Amino acid sequence: MKLPRRFFQPLAAGAPEPFRDLPIKLERMIHFVPPHNEKVRARVPELAKTVDVVLGNLEDAVPADQKEAARNGFVAMAKATDFAASGTGLWTRINALNSPWILDDLFTLVAEVGDKLDVVMVPKVEGPWDIHYIDQLLAQLEARHGVRKPILVHAILETAEGVANVDAIACASPRMHGMSLGPADLAASRGMKTTRVGGGHPDYRVLSDPKGEEARASAQQDLWHYTIARMVDACMANGIKAFYGPFGDFSDSAACEVQFRNAFLMGCAGAWTLHPSQVALAKTVFAPDPAEVNFAARIVEAMPDGTGAVMIDGKMQDDATWKQAKVIVDLARLVAEKDPDLAKVYNLP
Repeated sequence: MKLPRRFFQPLAAGAPEPFRDLPIKLERMIHFVPPHNEKVRARVPELAKTVDVVLGNLEDAVPADQKEAARNGFVAMAKATDFAASGTGLWTRINALNSPWILDDLFTLVAEVGDKLDVVMVPKVEGPWDIHYIDQLLAQLEARHGVRKPILVHAILETAEGVANVDAIACASPRMHGMSLGPADLAASRGMKTTRVGGGHPDYRVLSDPKGEEARASAQQDLWHYTIARMVDACMANGIKAFYGPFGDFSDSAACEVQFRNAFLMGCAGAWTLHPSQVALAKTVFAPDPAEVNFAARIVEAMPDGTGAVMIDGKMQDDATWKQAKVIVDLARLVAEKDPDLAKVYNLP
């Protein structure tokens, strides 16, 4: 455990000082790109204008014999596009810490594009020790290559051990940006009997109580509700962000939208998008409803300092509802900055 006085000290001489608060950024979707695919990489300059985060994936879905090509492709992609100009985050998902590619990933990327790289996503994080390792290594590489701002760390929650240690992971380092649910690997780690990537399962259900001969109502349940709730609590308690991970059935946009919306309502800031069709869903879902924004803005306006109590449309509003309203209004302002069309709809002062 780091002592409080040393928590925000750089871990290497010459490394940048850690952020005390996360940079305020809109991150409704983390859009995955395979950097070893030249055709996809060629579309990144235009893609960057339409998404909040572009993530170059070096891990799963990249064949072993394409790891170096993916790494080099990410460097080329980062150098070819001015992501900061469009307010788009540049992330990468590195290979797992127990893989033979992890060191080459970090050594190459920090050396070549360290100042452009916002976040490193770390797969299969099992405890704070994994974050401490990455934290120290990044500090050494930042110092060595003169990187001027700290590279943040995002953990994927995809093992049973990681879920058990979620609170310790969330507060392991000031580099922590957030966490994402990794349902496929988590299902395997837990011994869950499903091959689905995210979403519910038709056999995971509840039945209504029997009422004579009347047919019993049945409803499909969410396999990931418990884990998302734990992840959101750990993240929000430590001032970092929670994200829904992948939804693997690209053909079922309705189910994807519902899953995204559930995550949004529970406190997630965004979700992964693996297919272009999911980008529009994330933009819609992870932005507050205009009617909600309008009502929230009225609460904030009626209680500028967040104290006291007022009546609005026959409903009492106090400091607790002011906090809820502030979350919605602040998010709406971020969305409006990125999307001029929504700025007109929200009509915030």
